[in-house]
Parts: sequence; C-alpha cells; structure tokens
Amino acid sequence: MATTSTTKSTTRKRNTAAKTSAAAAETSEPKAEPEKIIPKEVDLHQYIPVRNGFHGMLIYKSDRTGEIFRWDSFGEEQDIELQELRNAKNTAKSFFINNWFMFDDEYKWVIDYLGMRNFYKYALDVDGFDDIFSKTPAEIKKIVKEMSSGQKTSLRYRALDLIASGDIDSRKVIAALEEALGIDLIEK
Repeated sequence: MATTSTTKSTTRKRNTAAKTSAAAAETSEPKAEPEKIIPKEVDLHQYIPVRNGFHGMLIYKSDRTGEIFRWDSFGEEQDIELQELRNAKNTAKSFFINNWFMFDDEYKWVIDYLGMRNFYKYALDVDGFDDIFSKTPAEIKKIVKEMSSGQKTSLRYRALDLIASGDIDSRKVIAALEEALGIDLIEK
C-alpha cells in the first residue's frame, strides 16, 4: 500500500509540474490548438473535392473499385469519396507525396485525417500558385527549395507557359527559377 500512495504522490507532482510549465508556456506564447478529428466522427462516404495539383492531365485509378478519376488541367476538381482517398493513401501514395491531390481550405482537414501533413507542409495552393512569380529572386529560391518534386515539375511547366506567353519577362525571376529548379527555361 505504501508503494501505491508514493507512486500516486510522485505522479501528482509530475502532473502538477507539467501543468505549471504548460500554463507558463501558454501565457508567454498563445497558440491556437488545431481541432483534433476523431475518426468515428468522420463519414467515410462523404465526397471530398480534390483538385489537380499537376500542370497537365492527371489520372487516378482506384484499386478498390476500378473507377477512373481524370483531371484534364491544373486546378480542375473531381469529387472523391473519403474512403477512396484513404485507399489512395495506401496504394498510390505518390499522389500525396508529389502534391498532385490538392484540397481547398475547407477540406485541408483531410490531409491531417489521412496523416499526410508532412507532404503538404510547403505545398503551394492551387489558387495562389502563380504568386511565386511575383516574389523576389531570394524568396523564389527559398520557396522552391522546400517544394515537393511534383510541385517543382508543375512549377517548371507553368513557368515555361508564362515565359512563352510573355507574362514572365524578368531576367532575375527567370534566373532564380532556373537556379532553384536546376534547369534552363530559356535559350542562352
């Protein structure tokens, strides 16, 4: 019995010390805790709008149902059942690793639910993808360094399109993109 009460006393002291340090941390730096999603609260049969994060045609075929999902262009949207996205996580993980499956702000929780947050940490949003071209060369290099290889490929295709159309004409921006991507975008 003495051992039990000593253990409880020690546990209480540790818990009190942990609560005190946690309270001190909260007062010095307030952080918003992301709301945790409990799997039993999520309907696996709900449809999630998934956008194409690749500059070009993207095709995903379900191993479970055989259904084919096809996006013809960057940013195009297809509705996919959450259960199918969970299956894709296990059978076609590259769609997440390369940021080919993109989600609007309202559905970003899906990334956390599937445990794919580390692959989307530095991903550019579909709607703000072109914003990188208005950044300084130093910012461009920093952003590109953190991007997934799939997004770097999309960035390369998009940059080539914008250079060809004349929308990107800054030599500094082009040079920064070339250096960051490790390719030549224009003939020299």
